[in-house]
Amino acid sequence: MKKALLFVCGALVACSALAQSWPQKPVRFIVPFPPGGATDISARLLGEKLTQIWGQTVVIENRGGAGGGVGAAEAARATPDGYTLFFPSGSVVTANQHIYAKLGYDPDKDFIAVTKVVSGPQVLTVPASSPFKSVKELLDYARANPGKLTFGHAGIGSQTHLAAENFLWQGKIDAVAVPYKGEGPGHAALVSGEVNFFVGNVAAAIGHINSGRIRALGVTTKDEAPQLPGVPPIAKTIPGFENTGWFGIVAPSGTPKDIVQKVYLDTKKALEASDLRGRLYVQGLAPVGNTPDQMTKEMKEESALWAKVVKERKIEVK
Repeated sequence: MKKALLFVCGALVACSALAQSWPQKPVRFIVPFPPGGATDISARLLGEKLTQIWGQTVVIENRGGAGGGVGAAEAARATPDGYTLFFPSGSVVTANQHIYAKLGYDPDKDFIAVTKVVSGPQVLTVPASSPFKSVKELLDYARANPGKLTFGHAGIGSQTHLAAENFLWQGKIDAVAVPYKGEGPGHAALVSGEVNFFVGNVAAAIGHINSGRIRALGVTTKDEAPQLPGVPPIAKTIPGFENTGWFGIVAPSGTPKDIVQKVYLDTKKALEASDLRGRLYVQGLAPVGNTPDQMTKEMKEESALWAKVVKERKIEVK
């Protein structure tokens, strides 16, 4: 009995010492979308701050494709030592499993929650040359011409795809979906007029909006977003409409709990820094920093919700 207790105590001390000494080399954040999207922007902003806290570089690796599935599968296979972390948008770990018949990862078995990093609204945008000047004008045209409009998104099952599907569903319209490998390519297509509209994250769209390359028609929050003054909530045209996205950190299953806890606490510390909060605010992102247990609970609840929406909207990839 004494030997068993000594073994347990020794293991706990070893784990604690491991977490205290971690990291001793650069840490990878696998981002499952190309540069320029809100997931990538969030990861890079946090990565810069964690680099300062850890004294080790946080390396952002973009692995786009399959609505985030390519990056997720790579992260799931990574050695669970804390040196590879996965930075997905929420849909990659709560909705994709209900959409893709064949998925190269299992969100429930392959990952453990660390923390939600930020959340933020989306914005309905059209090309600068578009004739639509309001949400109502776009809806009126779409209802009179079902299936004539096209919308871009960051991949089947991505937050931008689901946000757009929610808009179509509640707006009672039909439009043709055009998938891209991320928000960056999707917004580039919108700028060129390749698609008619996009429901993207504010962080990815705001630069294009401010430069005049695209026009914002409405935000997905119930109130105006302070970063986009004068852009009305879509809820003014579609009563009750609301949609928000989030981005966070999960770790490969088997990652030591002490390291998971350290990443969570250090991320929370980073998000409390005024300089990072200011940079996030400009991008339309709000810091979260919840605990691993809270994130686990919320992911389960969100997954159950998306299972119903996906079934009702008949969104599937066989």
